[in-house]
Amino acid sequence: MRRRSGRVAIRVHCWTRSLAGLAFLACGRPQPETPADLIITNARVYTFGWADPSPDGAPAPGAPHGASGWSPDAQTIAIQAGRIRFVGDQAGATTYRGPATRVVDAQGATVLPGLVDSHTHIAELGANLTRVSLVGISTEADAVAKIAEVAAKTPRGEWIQGYGWDEGAWANHYPTTALLSQKVPNHPVYLRGLHGFAVWGNRLAFAKAGITGSTTPPVGGEIVRDAGGQPTGILKNRAVALLEAAVPPPTLEQLKTQLVTALDALGRAGYVAVHEAGTPTDELAALEALEDEGKLPLRVYAMLSARDTALARRWIARGPVRDASRMLRVASVKAFYDGALGSRGARLLADYSDLPGHRGLSGSGYGFDQKLMAQLMKAGFQASVHAIGDAGNRETLEFFESVYRQNPETRSQRNRIEHAQVVHPDDFARFARDSIIASMEPPHAVEDKAWAEARLGPDRIKGAYAWRSMRRKGVRLVFNSDLPGSDYSAFYGLHAAVTRRDRQLEPREGWFPEQRVTPEEALRAYSTWGAYAAFVERETGILAPGRWADLTMMDIDPLAVGEKDPGKLLDGKIVMTVGAGKGVYEARKQ
Repeated sequence: MRRRSGRVAIRVHCWTRSLAGLAFLACGRPQPETPADLIITNARVYTFGWADPSPDGAPAPGAPHGASGWSPDAQTIAIQAGRIRFVGDQAGATTYRGPATRVVDAQGATVLPGLVDSHTHIAELGANLTRVSLVGISTEADAVAKIAEVAAKTPRGEWIQGYGWDEGAWANHYPTTALLSQKVPNHPVYLRGLHGFAVWGNRLAFAKAGITGSTTPPVGGEIVRDAGGQPTGILKNRAVALLEAAVPPPTLEQLKTQLVTALDALGRAGYVAVHEAGTPTDELAALEALEDEGKLPLRVYAMLSARDTALARRWIARGPVRDASRMLRVASVKAFYDGALGSRGARLLADYSDLPGHRGLSGSGYGFDQKLMAQLMKAGFQASVHAIGDAGNRETLEFFESVYRQNPETRSQRNRIEHAQVVHPDDFARFARDSIIASMEPPHAVEDKAWAEARLGPDRIKGAYAWRSMRRKGVRLVFNSDLPGSDYSAFYGLHAAVTRRDRQLEPREGWFPEQRVTPEEALRAYSTWGAYAAFVERETGILAPGRWADLTMMDIDPLAVGEKDPGKLLDGKIVMTVGAGKGVYEARKQ
């Protein structure tokens, strides 16, 4: 018999058998015409080839899960020409070994379908790797001292850029320009908030940007002012762009370097693909150049930035790029419907509990171009809309429904709401009914818990970060980091999803623990379901012959550990990342 799979032909005399719901070949010594490039042996392989868990998280009947917990459904993988050739037992892979085949002994490490971060800002991550980090700094004085230390070593007049002060945690006591300008008078300073919804600068930076007491903020933005109407040094929401525009932009080559640096970091963190949430003209040009040069280390699913209206209109004429053979695909568009909860920009149905009379901003008041988004959807683009508040989410659902009525075919485009952070109980079922993917960040829950209930009150908070409620209503989920606003460690994300606890393992029983998900659900939301959200579930998301050779190897079994001792998820380390059949990262060389 002559059997073909992909571009490799094998002459075999075989019978088939079933292993955990997958069919594998068991052969009497077949000789491959083209040996495998890479064989991984002695591994705990979870193929994820079984059905999804129930809405309550119970594993499917075909899952390798029993009374004693999880057990792997394979031990070895053979890879050739970027595709998986074999998944099964140790003996089965020997027939794919040739003189040039590299064999990696996993030494009992766990191999999973490649991890996907389905909401990233890699250009910002790359830029932040060259900026002053203020992550974890809790006071204005400490932040200013760190910037002043950098300024002492920087030529006079050069911009100093930093990031990471927490605009949510600091919302009740925002810093001003006074101390920063006093300690750093001769360098323009741009300090981006942790989540990008606020920026802090000194007087020189504001002067270079032309921001004065008479400056009018853009729609959906706020210039924080003192009693005399003068800028205090903080810009919120869409007003961030006023100061950002004054910072010298990177050249194309600098931007390419930043992107590769960020993607390399994500490869070391175990990711094989990212969904870039809001890609403007300059970043897209850099990504296209990197793909042309064969230098993209990970697969990139780019969402066009709807704020870059000229770019969006060019792509309406061009149409989506869905070709799965490309490392860069452009088939989605990202828009903002409201602001962030921490900075009180998210649109709520009722007043903020800690700011009576204020409900945030949304829709056209936040710069959402409904007509442009409808045109992009009609042109075939998946719509990915940032919505945080319960009003923001409801109004976004109403927008999708209005487009579906006019263009019913757009319902099948796997449209997404990014964050879906606070949802009214009446609206969970609408996500499922409207075929909307909820794209959510487990780290946000454990990072926001210190102040989120104060913003929302004891009742609304029950509909916030509500992963289990989403699952029970049949909503498709994907999990991600929203980097660089949160730590993109997959172990951190998995731990947050499974426990609802922070790095200090607090609170002990989890923050609103009824919204936890199981380890399997969390892993699928970082892999299999992410593949679906990017229209490549037939190519990846499970480990099976013919699929892309995209996989992640780690030194812990996250299914077993997550079920029996989830606190130890934080101790996990990535051993190896393989993307498109190539070693993206390897902790130990063999």
